[in-house]
Amino acid sequence: MDQTPSLPPEVGEGIDQFLQQTRQAFGGDLVSAVLFGSAAEGRLRSTSDVNLLLVLKRFDRSRADKIRDPLRAAHAAMRLDVMFLLEPEIGQAMDAFAVKFADILSRRRVLMGPDPFENLQISREAMLKQTLQVLLNLMLRMRERYALVSLREEQLALVITDMIGPLRACAASLLKLEARPATSPKEALAIILSEQLGPTGADIVSLIDQARSQGSLPPGASGTLLFSLLNAAEQMQQRATGLLKGSRG
Repeated sequence: MDQTPSLPPEVGEGIDQFLQQTRQAFGGDLVSAVLFGSAAEGRLRSTSDVNLLLVLKRFDRSRADKIRDPLRAAHAAMRLDVMFLLEPEIGQAMDAFAVKFADILSRRRVLMGPDPFENLQISREAMLKQTLQVLLNLMLRMRERYALVSLREEQLALVITDMIGPLRACAASLLKLEARPATSPKEALAIILSEQLGPTGADIVSLIDQARSQGSLPPGASGTLLFSLLNAAEQMQQRATGLLKGSRG
């Protein structure tokens, strides 16, 4: 893989090594390798996962066994997470996980093989339904996590960190559905928070960045941030529901 200034050398070298091991393990069953998310757009943080999608002809056990140790090592070294997707599953996966795959479509780098998503699109209805599903899941989790761990603010900060990625992806999907796409999921959530909260939205974005980069927040900030995000998710849900009703006439 070509090294770029936006990708730390150790990450690029680690991906190169893992791809070589993947080729050796899967042989002709390996069709494509696609880097996606923050690493693909050059915004990798020290706390970010490195997301890789492997498109395969088949997932053979004897071949998969050969990648177990390399994957464990790469996951430990650079937080590499790998999705194993079979060629016939691409369309089904895009509809079933529309929010995630919309993010992949907008933030991807093909590292080897053909682009498996070239000329593919996610249907508007699938995007709406999945956005609503992900938002509902996030809201349920935020309420449960707040009740369970908010007495330990450091734990609540970690909960928030885990939920920011899916919430940003939903924000990007919502703005795209409203025909005003943002340049990135991060920008999309910032736009929505600004629309909902005015100048206070910038303060919330700053807290999000701190939680993502440091894994911690100032005393008293975790609960406030979680409820701001919960309120944002609820309002996003209302907007997406309105779009779904409108599409059905």
